[in-house]
Amino acid sequence: MGRIIAGRVIKQGLWRACIVASAAFSFLTACNNEPTYAPVTEISSIEPIVQRVQNKPLSPAPAAITPVASSWTWPARGKVILAQKGVNIMGSLGEPIYAAASGQVVYCGSGLRGYGNLIILKHNRQYLSAYAHNRVIFIKEGEWVRGGQKIAEMGKTGADQVMLYFEIRRAGKPIDPVSFIMKG
Repeated sequence: MGRIIAGRVIKQGLWRACIVASAAFSFLTACNNEPTYAPVTEISSIEPIVQRVQNKPLSPAPAAITPVASSWTWPARGKVILAQKGVNIMGSLGEPIYAAASGQVVYCGSGLRGYGNLIILKHNRQYLSAYAHNRVIFIKEGEWVRGGQKIAEMGKTGADQVMLYFEIRRAGKPIDPVSFIMKG
């Protein structure tokens, strides 16, 4: 027997990204110049959606993944330019992008303005990594990837030039990828 899921569709993009990536809504709204509230005049007229979902087991997760600096690698080759919260790695169109560490794909899409085609991996309860401006994405949400696995190709979606924007977050806050990866 399946379970019933009911809800209203209001604005899926930012909320969905916040939920799957454990990111703060205020951070995503600020990055995307979105208001943090809906004016009173905007009332949803969409009826609740009810969907029956089968309770079937998901594929088992690999053994516990505890990212430590020594298990992380650079996701791409190229000149590293420090950005506000992560780094831009300059490169050529179509260059491979690899998962910096093993984890689960919690977001793949272009719903966050300014990031183009974005991938977010959740490595454990503490760590996330983000890969933005991809030309092609080879993985899908829910999939488990290994560190070093090819996940995308470098592009310039949402950017002026070909690059990978790479960010690591610990407990929802960005950390410096250069010093973190260099510890290993």
